[in-house]
Amino acid sequence: MTASEPAPSAATVTPDLPPAAKKTGAFAAYLRANPFSVVLALIVLGTGLGFGTFWGEFPTELAAGSQSTWEWGGWWTPATALLIPDSLIAAVLAILLALTAGAYAERRLGTVRAMIAFFATGVVAVLLGLGVQAVMNAWGTIWALMKSDEFVADPSIGIIGMLMSATALAPALWQRRIRVIGFTVLVMFVLYAGDMDSVFRLIAAVLGLLLGLLLARGAARGSWHRSSYREVRTLVAAIVAATGLGPFIVLISGNYDAPLSLVLSGFVADTSNGIDASCGENFTSACANQASAILTAGAGPLLVSLVPFLLALLAAWGLRTGRRAAWILALVAKAGTAIGTAIALSPGDLLDAKARAEVGVEFMVLVLLAVALPLAVIVLLLVTRRRFRVAAPRRAAGQFAVTVIGAWLVLTAAYFAIALARPQDYLGEHVSFGALFADVLLPSVPAGFLPNVTEDAIPMDGPSLLAYQWIGVAFWLVFTVAMIRLYRATRLQRAATEEAQFRSLLQAGGGGTLGFMGTWPGNAYWFTPDGRGAVAYRVIKGVALTMSDPVCAEGAERVTIEGFVAHCEAQGWSACFYSFHEKYLPIFQSFGWQHMSVGEETVLDLPGLELAGKAWQKVRQPLNRGQREGITTLWSTWHDLPAQYTAEIEAVSEEWVANKKLPEMGFTLGGMDELKDPDVGIFLAINKDGGIEATTSWLPSWTDGRITGWTIDFMRRGDGSMPGIMEFVIASAALHMKEQGAEVMSLSGAPLATKPGEEPGDPTVMSRLLEWLGRMLEPAYGFTSLFRFKSKFNPRYETIHMAYADPAQLANIGLAIGEAYLPHATPKEYLALVQTITGRGGDH
Repeated sequence: MTASEPAPSAATVTPDLPPAAKKTGAFAAYLRANPFSVVLALIVLGTGLGFGTFWGEFPTELAAGSQSTWEWGGWWTPATALLIPDSLIAAVLAILLALTAGAYAERRLGTVRAMIAFFATGVVAVLLGLGVQAVMNAWGTIWALMKSDEFVADPSIGIIGMLMSATALAPALWQRRIRVIGFTVLVMFVLYAGDMDSVFRLIAAVLGLLLGLLLARGAARGSWHRSSYREVRTLVAAIVAATGLGPFIVLISGNYDAPLSLVLSGFVADTSNGIDASCGENFTSACANQASAILTAGAGPLLVSLVPFLLALLAAWGLRTGRRAAWILALVAKAGTAIGTAIALSPGDLLDAKARAEVGVEFMVLVLLAVALPLAVIVLLLVTRRRFRVAAPRRAAGQFAVTVIGAWLVLTAAYFAIALARPQDYLGEHVSFGALFADVLLPSVPAGFLPNVTEDAIPMDGPSLLAYQWIGVAFWLVFTVAMIRLYRATRLQRAATEEAQFRSLLQAGGGGTLGFMGTWPGNAYWFTPDGRGAVAYRVIKGVALTMSDPVCAEGAERVTIEGFVAHCEAQGWSACFYSFHEKYLPIFQSFGWQHMSVGEETVLDLPGLELAGKAWQKVRQPLNRGQREGITTLWSTWHDLPAQYTAEIEAVSEEWVANKKLPEMGFTLGGMDELKDPDVGIFLAINKDGGIEATTSWLPSWTDGRITGWTIDFMRRGDGSMPGIMEFVIASAALHMKEQGAEVMSLSGAPLATKPGEEPGDPTVMSRLLEWLGRMLEPAYGFTSLFRFKSKFNPRYETIHMAYADPAQLANIGLAIGEAYLPHATPKEYLALVQTITGRGGDH
């Protein structure tokens, strides 16, 4: 396909082959790319069948353990343990892990290095783990003594080590995700499952990390710690979800001798047959244990025991999209977990004096670990709090509070009514309101998180016991539904109708080439009384900062602008019209407002466009080279792209952010979130191997409901892409748009740029400020170099302006513009920006 041909739809990217041929070809390509991972999966399947581990048999002479490896002299066991699953479930998980994570690692490392990483990290991890166990056993620790007769056979140990080795060669996006999420989950399994498999996997991960750094030495890598705001939300959400896994891990592993499983001991239903008759007269600690067993038996208490896991998942869901309510939920849930854990692990409640003397320091270390884990997540949430600012309307927050508090009061009242009506259901056949009130929280809190019940309010049977066991389930169900509704009731969603109205005005022909930016998150909308004119704006520091031209019909410009100015005055805001075109300037001049140029938009008129002549030589060369190298193009939207392309675009974008080491810019500069709008066009350059060479996104502009123009927004190129790839993409896009009937291609505005050959006007305070700002930001963001790049396409230039009424507000306007472009920058990021500007930030 040549660049001048119409770009295909997403469905026609791959050759038109029969389905069977496509599947065969894909399978063959997978085998060629991942031979070791496929062979490993087959070995795990074969050893599981051959040694009978699928049916409960276990070859201890081939498994690693203090007995088999040290006492029996099985020097081969650290290696053979990596090839044998200890159960059917373990085999299924290992095979899936090998064919996914293992295959990814093999593609990054290469087959030979992947094999070395698998066995080197796995064998050494087993030996080190057994060494640690032996040392702790010599010290007499309870955990090591309980694990001294444990045998381990687990292929996932080596796979984890191999995967962590590969992260050193992975793009920044996947490097961060795999490491952060991987280590969080591995640590949780060590603390809450406590088996030797989990310990070996964690050690293998650390060894893999070190090996990866060795393999990647000398390779140029981006900053690992720099990530986009969207990615920070994703990682924090993943950590919150992973640290809520504790109850689930204990339940699925069945290990109650793990370091932190004591706090969850009440999560499992006891099979107690009842309570001693003597407990009605003499309520001893044994009676309390028997009563607790009755109250926590059954499905209801089991579901309540999973509340920490539920809250973690619920909070993570909202954190991923920046919800402030989710941030508060995560903070409260982790604080509650820390407090509940401290109460549950109170030595006086769990252990008698003799037991405390025996475990002593070891127990206190476990208590500190158990409490430190949720506290560490709280610190993380506080540090990243700026990333979670999507707030719900006050009305929605009020409805949430009324729903949750009302549900708790109603359910509690119903329980009290049942209990007081049926005293025969209780121990001693009596119960009082005061006793019920004293234990009012117990039915809704996981059993291990509160002290034992008292003898005054213990339902033993009948409706009272049923109500006690299910009241918590009902409350948390209501809470979950109310929280989901709160997430959906964001302020942005409240304006969904207004946004739809704004888009309809854009489609009617208003807003110009930059008008679509008004649909981006963060903007509010003002409409004329007749609904036929609108202005997109955001209020920062008392300044109503508009974006692009007012959106209205021809001839209604003055009325629309005057109406918005009056609206701002009524609200006590200072109006500042930013980034509007020349045609609106006379209106502001008639107001007597101050105005100035804030950039230049580069525009190509598509009818009659021919890339001929000397002026186009610098564009034709990369265009021809791309065609010779077999680079094709694809026009699509985000939701129509194949999954492999969306994942690659996200990875490349995150790598770009990591390399910048600087805060992301916003306002008139879009990113990944804006790329996903269904009206936004995406134009890709794809190499002959199917990889993405470059990505661009295009914002539409309409005339009478028909798209007549496209404005470039998002530009990213992959590592190792062809020199001149962006010239190839933009030239190809121009030819494609021309064939589709578009009239205008805009390469967008160059902030703070000056038209070539144009003499600057008389300096003003604001012009000096913006000139200084442009000069200072140039080393960091390259506005001038970007403007020179766009000039290769022989555009016509349209000056974009800013206008404001009150010069006394200049300081506020300057701060508002700065915050609009850098909305979430932290002090650390501002420091990185200053270091870049002053040349002390290293190589950028």
